Amino acid sequence: RFRSLRVMRTARIGPWLLLACHAHSFGRPLQLRMALAPSLVRPAPPILGLERPVKLGSSDLLVSPMGVGTWAWGNKLLWGYDESQNEVLRQGFQATVDAGITWFDSADSYGTGAIEGQAERLFGDFSASSRTAAGRKAEIFTKFAPYPWRIGSRSIEGACDAALERMGRSQLGVAQLHWPPTLGWQLPEYLDGLSALKTSGKAKALGLSNFGPKTLKKVAQAMEARGTPISSNQVQFSLLSRLPGTEDRIQEANEMGISIIGYSPLALGLLSGKYSAAARPPGPRGQIYRETLPKISRLLDLMDEIGRTRGKTTAQIGINYVLCKGALPLVGVRSPAQAKENAGALGWRLSEGEVLALEKEAAAAGADVVQNIFQTS
Repeated sequence: RFRSLRVMRTARIGPWLLLACHAHSFGRPLQLRMALAPSLVRPAPPILGLERPVKLGSSDLLVSPMGVGTWAWGNKLLWGYDESQNEVLRQGFQATVDAGITWFDSADSYGTGAIEGQAERLFGDFSASSRTAAGRKAEIFTKFAPYPWRIGSRSIEGACDAALERMGRSQLGVAQLHWPPTLGWQLPEYLDGLSALKTSGKAKALGLSNFGPKTLKKVAQAMEARGTPISSNQVQFSLLSRLPGTEDRIQEANEMGISIIGYSPLALGLLSGKYSAAARPPGPRGQIYRETLPKISRLLDLMDEIGRTRGKTTAQIGINYVLCKGALPLVGVRSPAQAKENAGALGWRLSEGEVLALEKEAAAAGADVVQNIFQTS
């Protein structure tokens, strides 16, 4: 997600990993209040039954309030993918659909090296014979990388055609630009290409990824002028990735008819509750976690405490936090058990007091995950 894996081969991922290993520390840690005040743990009123679909921005597309990202499907570098995992991934996909989650997010760059595009191929394979409870195929949102060699609007149209072929589909749910092109290179042409996908019927709606509020407003106005509005924007968002004024940014986007999708709601697994300073995952993520996990131990303890009060897991608390802030969380799925756990974050909401307590502890930890370097201001 943080960069196309083709570009990773240029070693641009190296600095990001190093930065992520050295999250900044500020302020002194506060002692965890293991016994929260009653007003903080009083459960919010439950949301009965399945959650209703939500309208994606200004589009006519109705989606579940949570989606599943496929970054790990084919990523050998960070997630240790190999083809022997495909059957378990398939089971995770089906468990997700069975739980009522109706959309998946992918990208033409997901898949390491020779298997670039593997996530899209797997989605196409998994979804070919699968249907949602409404009898429809799961929607696919996919992203096109603004590679410097992609020139002109037809390069985006060609990228879409290739993605549709990989997935065995004739139409996307949402076509998205993966990140803002450097110095605005080819941006008008890329927007023309996206617009053409909507007018030609190859995409039901259009979206962006990693666009900050200033750039988002500019692009939203440009696409309105083309008659093909932007309906969504993906940003990195979790308890450990909260830019100043996050709530205002979400509100401003909503006022423009744009839904905010929050990716990495568990901060690369840091907030999953599965790891500790003494038990880190293998590979690059273990290095990322080395300095951060000790700093967030009190936050994880608080998430666990709230979870036990509610009968929820630490991961479900982290995902629900993103829902409470008005964004659509984009979670990962690599197994049926993970799919079931994700679904358990739906149908209820943290109380306002719990949200404030979590944010206070996250700020005290001073361990914000380094922001995606391709996310603009």
